[in-house]
Amino acid sequence: MPVITKITKQKRNEERYNIFLDGKYAFSVDEAVLVQYQLQKNKEIDDFDIGEIEYEDQIRKGFNKALVYLSYRMRSEKEIADYLLEHEMGEAAIEETLHKLRHYGYVNDEEFAKAFINTKVNTTDKGPLQIKTGLKEKGISNEIIEALMSERLAEEWKERAAAIMDKVIKKNPKLSPLQIKKKTQDTLARKGYSGQTVSAVLADLSVERDEDEQKTAVLAQAKKAHNKYARKFEGFEYEQRMKQALYRKGFTMDEIEWAIEELREED
Repeated sequence: MPVITKITKQKRNEERYNIFLDGKYAFSVDEAVLVQYQLQKNKEIDDFDIGEIEYEDQIRKGFNKALVYLSYRMRSEKEIADYLLEHEMGEAAIEETLHKLRHYGYVNDEEFAKAFINTKVNTTDKGPLQIKTGLKEKGISNEIIEALMSERLAEEWKERAAAIMDKVIKKNPKLSPLQIKKKTQDTLARKGYSGQTVSAVLADLSVERDEDEQKTAVLAQAKKAHNKYARKFEGFEYEQRMKQALYRKGFTMDEIEWAIEELREED
């Protein structure tokens, strides 16, 4: 049976020790594992003992790696498991590491999810669907997600969506009300707001502009349409194409005819 002939402390990591069996380096262990298995010079250990020691040491290394990983921010269990897997830890050791982390309170998916939701709500304009997707990607269970997200009232999401709509209106002074409605709808859907919330917000859509602002908007869209149709059509067909394009964007016929006349004068 192999015998421990020497134990030396590592120079780069004083908490780890090199174990020599029968005069040859065999493996290294964490100081806690050294104490746990009472490893000392002249002690006999067999292959089974070595396997147990190395497994326990792997868990210890995983635990220490996880603590460093957690020192930057909270992590979900899945994030930690993926991180340890990247560092070539076995699945059994990873699960045991997670068990220890749970035991000492270093990891808690419910608390992680609460912090994740609060951060997204307070620092972004993302909607509930996108936040849920983010939580699922972090490996949070559907039960935890639904329980925590249900605590947020529908009115809160509507207020957030309304704020986004206001930004769309302010940033797009040259779009028609119909275009703003479409852009708002697309923006809210992309950010993860439900169809019900989007419909509720759009029902309150009101684009208030004075006459000059509205003329600026219709003329801007008329110029875009003109660049598209002027080279392909002329006369009656050109005018009909222009009217159809601008009408689809939500402008009145009076506004459209005024814009077409303005373009004629500019030519």
